[in-house]
Amino acid sequence: MTPLRMLILCLAFAAVLPSCSQVMVAQTQQILGSAPETKDMALVGYNDLQGRSAYQPVIQQQGSRFIAYIGHHGGTALNPMTGKTEPNGTSIVDVTDPRKPRYLYHIPGSAEGTGEAGGAQMARICNGRDLPKGDRGKLYMLRTLGNSAHELWDVTQPEKSALITTVVSNLRNTHKNWWECDTGIAYLVSGVKGWKARRMMQVFDLSNPAEPVHIRDFGLPGQEPTAAEKDSPYELHGPISTGPRGNRIYFGFGTVRNGVIQIVDREKLLNGPKELTPKNLLYPQIARMDTPPYMGAHTTLPVFGIEVTEFAKNSVSKTRDILVVVNESTANECQEPRQMAYIVDITNEKTPFTIANYQVSEASGNFCSRGGRFGAHASNENQPAMYYRRIVFMSWFNAGVRAVDIRDPYRPREVAYYIPAITDKTDKRCVKVDTGGEACKVAIQTNNVEVDDRGYIYIVDRANTGMHILELTGAARAIANFP
Repeated sequence: MTPLRMLILCLAFAAVLPSCSQVMVAQTQQILGSAPETKDMALVGYNDLQGRSAYQPVIQQQGSRFIAYIGHHGGTALNPMTGKTEPNGTSIVDVTDPRKPRYLYHIPGSAEGTGEAGGAQMARICNGRDLPKGDRGKLYMLRTLGNSAHELWDVTQPEKSALITTVVSNLRNTHKNWWECDTGIAYLVSGVKGWKARRMMQVFDLSNPAEPVHIRDFGLPGQEPTAAEKDSPYELHGPISTGPRGNRIYFGFGTVRNGVIQIVDREKLLNGPKELTPKNLLYPQIARMDTPPYMGAHTTLPVFGIEVTEFAKNSVSKTRDILVVVNESTANECQEPRQMAYIVDITNEKTPFTIANYQVSEASGNFCSRGGRFGAHASNENQPAMYYRRIVFMSWFNAGVRAVDIRDPYRPREVAYYIPAITDKTDKRCVKVDTGGEACKVAIQTNNVEVDDRGYIYIVDRANTGMHILELTGAARAIANFP
């Protein structure tokens, strides 16, 4: 059956052909070449995000609506809503009906730099009713502004977003932040002048978004301004906090090399001695695990209380707490050590150790020759009940997104995947060749992944392809605990 005839049938019999929405969405993508590659994961909806290089999607329920906030890497693109070419910033998309995502607004980012040196790559959202001193009727967005600043925005009406204040500026780097909505404490990945690392952490109290309060700066010993080292080999990628209830923060350093996994006592970090000495920087540390120099720690996702079926007959220690540690591939066409994901046992958090790994087989798709990056990047961070302790989603650049069953953390296994099709928006990726020139290929580069509380999966593309909204099907969906 031709695609046109299939589309006609879908329009006529949409109610009885469940695959029709996927066909109709696919038609709007202007697919070039091969169709999407998929196993037990289906396309629900798509938006091209104005052809901007996308990094982090965050999905927030706002009243009866679900809104996606997508941070972008540096660059520029035409905003059809204004008719102007704007620096990549923050895309705001209504995904209440995931089959018909509707682009609402673009907040321009930094005009300086390209790639991670520009744009507004990171966004976090807090509801005013959750923040201790927030306006209960408002919704707030914390975002980076290129490499130079962190900002707070009022996004109560996404189409009329307004800047509230700049939290901190005159930085030399920014990246993946964390914001506790119940306390207002924000952990900002920054590059503060004088520090011996490109990225470290600044802690702010943003419980009243209009009046940010600096609490302290923090990093690994040897990164502080008074350290003897000229440059630290470590740089922070991002923290994940459990808030006051769990009293832990999990840090990932290094992404692709010189990785460090650090577990920190949150209370000691916030209220301990703040003078920048090696002793004080170590005071809140519970454990530190260093990787080999050719591995990093991009995302450190904690998952607690997994009941391991194999241990059911054991009298004690039937459950495990783990960190899902995902590295980041940074070089095109495998011109680097392989980056993958690791399961780290933190049941005894003072002695973390690796118990398993997960990777995508290169031979399964000849990924090293497809163009662009091949390897791990990130995991979802929101963990709704249908997936918690069951499935983690991982972005894998030109190998798309992978759904990994972690019910037995000693044997993680892939249960589903989705590799988007190349479209007219997809950009090329290049490598140097022996003659001194470049060889370039157009390639999918699934950058980050997130899930919402309804169970939909959102992936965004580093090579300008846009945002795909997905759902599990078949045997993979049966693993999840949908009501």
